This record gives sequence, C-alpha cells and structure tokens, in this order.
Amino acid sequence: MADRVNGARAALDYITTRMEKARRRFGAPPESVELIAVSKTFDAEAVRPFLEAGQRVFGENRVQEAKEKWPGLREAFPDVVLHLIGPLQTNKAREAVALFDVIETLDREKLAGVLAEEMQRAGKRLPCFVQVNIGGEEQKAGISVDEAVDFVRRCREVHGLDIVGLMCIPPDGQPAGPYFAHLAALGKLAGVENLSMGMSGDFETAIAMGATHVRVGSALFGRRTQL
Repeated sequence: MADRVNGARAALDYITTRMEKARRRFGAPPESVELIAVSKTFDAEAVRPFLEAGQRVFGENRVQEAKEKWPGLREAFPDVVLHLIGPLQTNKAREAVALFDVIETLDREKLAGVLAEEMQRAGKRLPCFVQVNIGGEEQKAGISVDEAVDFVRRCREVHGLDIVGLMCIPPDGQPAGPYFAHLAALGKLAGVENLSMGMSGDFETAIAMGATHVRVGSALFGRRTQL
C-alpha cells in the first residue's frame, strides 16, 4: 500500500506542479486552481491511495457508481468533496443530492426545478455549475451558448439555486483555447466566479483562459479500461 500511496502522491505532485506553473506563466486571474481528480470507472481500491496521499476533491460521472463506491470511502475520509461531472437524469436527482457536494452538470429547466425541490426536501443548498454546450454539438449535453446567461439567471431567481460557475467540454480534435475563452466571457456576462474547464490533455490551456477548476482523470489514474 505504501508504494501505491507514494505513486499517487507523485502523480498528484506532477499535475499540481504543472497547474501552478501554468497559472504563473499565463497570469491567470484565479489565485489558485482546484484539482478535481476524476475517479470515474476506478474502484475504491484504486481511489484510496489518492485519498491517503491527501487529495480530497473528486469527480464522478454516474450516480450509481458513486453510490457503490463512496459511502465506504467517506467513512474513512469524511472531508471529501465530491463533484458530479456527468449527465444527470431527473429520476436520479434525489440520490445525487444525497451523494454529492457539488453538481456540475445542470443544463435544463426541468432538472433545475427537480434539483431545487430535492435540495429543499433534504435541507441542502448544493453549489451548482451550469454546463454549457460550448461547441454546439448535438451529441453533447449542456445548455446552448445563446441561452446560458439567461438560464443562469432563471436558475437563481426562479429556482433559488446557488449557481457558482459554468462548466464545459470542448469539441474533440479542435484547439480548446477558443472554447475556453468563450466560456470565460460567458461567465463574466452571467456573473459567476468559477469556471470548470480543462481535462488531462488541455488543463494548462484552460488555466491560461481563467479556469478555477480542472478535471483530471487519466493523467492521475492511468488509462481507463471502460467508459
């Protein structure tokens, strides 16, 4: 176990060093950038060394997977902050509110209403990011660019949600920088302070464009064996 913890610590140090160098090099506005370790598809045994090494912020794509993996881990590490970074169906909203600390994939009116109801029922007010379909891709989730600013307003004023930022996944095979810059501009128009953008292959570019959160998985955990 000690070797695995040392390996996890080395991987975390490598990524966080690159993050800090990018922040200093580009003079990005945030004073610090939060690393979200994306642990989707990796079991509790694979995640535990990273917890032992000190990482506390993680991202999961699926409610059911998180439900199976995290309750036991949180007994040992109660200060974990868990982000939902995958699409959320309304029928999973109650479980999501119970399991997660941050919802990053709020992208439609119906979901906003259901989340508001479930949070009220649970006595919680989870911070939420609005996911923007920054590339206008039919196969991807997210509110459209044209609707994003007004949607943030409605989530706050109509549904009473705590919208703290915007999140995006740029199109594959295209330079990510312009899409990250566009999200940053939308964030200013929407009056949010946080931008969740950038993954293993482009997090330094995201930091250059003002990311406050980066979602890094394969660069920490290795190649995934399943989707």
